[in-house]
Amino acid sequence: MRRRAAGLLLLAAAMAAVFVARGEAPPHPPGQWWQRAGVEPRYEDLSGLRVRYVRRGRGPTLVLLHGLASSIYTWADVIPALAEDHEVVAIDLPGFGGSDIPDDLSSSVHPATVLALMDRLGISRATLVGNSLGGVVAVVLAARHPERVRRLVLIDSAGFNLDASRRPMILRLLAFGPVAAALDALPVRRRVVTAALRQVFYERARVTPEKVEEYLAPLARPGATEAIRSLLNQPASFGLPALVREVRVPTLIVWGRNDRWIPVADADRFASAIPAARKVVLEECGHVPQEERPAEVVHLLEEFDPGR
Repeated sequence: MRRRAAGLLLLAAAMAAVFVARGEAPPHPPGQWWQRAGVEPRYEDLSGLRVRYVRRGRGPTLVLLHGLASSIYTWADVIPALAEDHEVVAIDLPGFGGSDIPDDLSSSVHPATVLALMDRLGISRATLVGNSLGGVVAVVLAARHPERVRRLVLIDSAGFNLDASRRPMILRLLAFGPVAAALDALPVRRRVVTAALRQVFYERARVTPEKVEEYLAPLARPGATEAIRSLLNQPASFGLPALVREVRVPTLIVWGRNDRWIPVADADRFASAIPAARKVVLEECGHVPQEERPAEVVHLLEEFDPGR
């Protein structure tokens, strides 16, 4: 343990030595994609938190839940097509995107926020679509509130990898206080975001300047790094993976064959744990198929949950 801590401190010091003399320009204004996707940000105050979301279309409701350190932006390329036959609601989970950052971001906040927004919008039941961390939230709701979940779609979902030893190295570092503090203090966020996105995507060409800035802007907010660290240091409180076996709603599992953050073997674990779950693996695709293969993801969702 001491060796690990010393190593992480050394890495933090190395980062400081390399980057402290270099400035970092502030993030470009986010939200250039709103018009392209035909949405505009909306807000609701839920249990003292201002939560950002978008809503478009008519038909059976799809609630889209993003991953760790992500935002509504991750769904930008699938919202327009899905909204042709569905009501689409995409949420910035508390701590991320344009939603408030709670003083204490516990794992119970996200499922409670999704239910509260559904109540506020008059949505009695919905198909939940979760990527990465969003998949964890979707599983919790499907297991504990099946009356609110019509169907479940897990896209490269976390759940079987919550132990620190199974995380990507960059997330292990962020969970360590001195490294998280260094990220806040030093002009390195843009470099870290770029490096993380290059791991997340199979095709590096998809890591565009727009994408980097959209991911960077929310992480530059005061408290954003601490919110990530807080979640990473309480994985057991989600109740996964044990809770996965309590899911009984129809489930579709979509995975990128080349996901370097959560291996495709975890898709098999979800499929084995959830009765009658259907699994689809996309070739030459990484951790965020909704961004890397949007047309295929739309097709799979519409096939699994036909619209009006």
